[in-house]
Amino acid sequence: MAVSGPAPRERQPAAPGLPVSASEQAAAARRGAGLFRPGDRGVLRVAGGDRVRWLDGMLSNDIAALAPGDEGSGCHALLLTRQGRIVADPHVLLRPECLWLELPLDALAHTREVLERFIIADDVALEDASAELERIVLEGPGAAALAAPDLAPNACAEQTLASVSFVVAAWGVTGTGRQLFVPAGGADVVVAALREAAAPGALVEAGPEALEILRIEAGVPRLGVELDEEVLPAEARLDAAVSTTKGCYTGQEVVARMASRGRVSHRLVGLRFAQPSPAEPGTALEREGRKVGEITSACVSPAAGAIALGFVRDAHSEPGTVLQAGACDATVAELPFVAASAG
Repeated sequence: MAVSGPAPRERQPAAPGLPVSASEQAAAARRGAGLFRPGDRGVLRVAGGDRVRWLDGMLSNDIAALAPGDEGSGCHALLLTRQGRIVADPHVLLRPECLWLELPLDALAHTREVLERFIIADDVALEDASAELERIVLEGPGAAALAAPDLAPNACAEQTLASVSFVVAAWGVTGTGRQLFVPAGGADVVVAALREAAAPGALVEAGPEALEILRIEAGVPRLGVELDEEVLPAEARLDAAVSTTKGCYTGQEVVARMASRGRVSHRLVGLRFAQPSPAEPGTALEREGRKVGEITSACVSPAAGAIALGFVRDAHSEPGTVLQAGACDATVAELPFVAASAG
């Protein structure tokens, strides 16, 4: 299971009234809307006449069922090994003449390489489209009001602000998030238009550390941190990214077997700490002197205090179970730590 340190630390230009700390930024986003400009996300474009049939056989969710419009034009899915373990967890967006796979930029090349092994006689072409797009992420209860308010979860649509047309997709760690895919060179204009559209004080520009706090509060696993080729979907609580009704896909047999058993050996859990700071990622979790898991992400949340995510053996994953993390006690907690925004 992957272990990481802090989130990427790219810095954003300070805006007037920007809360100083990541914790303050995360709290402000929970009250209204947070605007993030992540530089660590990419898009893999899938084109060609066989793209839908072929990708449906590669990913865990029902790609063939995607349809244009505000309801079913996107989904969260998993690319798995033949052993059912997680290579990538892209969000899939249906676009005219192609499909987009949105995923971490540093995972894009490997994901493309894995997928290309399965292009045999198929009319399919994969292309890194990341340089063509700039990303803006809106999180918090006010996010949907600023961009495509009527979108169903995971769907996408076109929107225009200040004469710039871009794609908006409906997902995010706070429950009402919006992902904006803006043509390269247009992000500053769109950000200015969003600032103008928001009520005074309702939109805060924030950095990656604040977005990481929101992610941990939501209990959302991150590729390269909680997710890698040692982790099964059920262990990471990713059932929503798996269709139980579609046809075959890589890793399906293992996923189906895990579902029929109804249990896993390890499980992603939340962890609460009584002291001001959590134990660091990589710290072993023990029970009666025996290692039963490991911390993968940790932060100090303005809403939930010192918290962490980690994997523990299923027998010790019940909320309320007290584990030892170095010199600290860590209590297993329900996820999410903070409920999704109502919008």
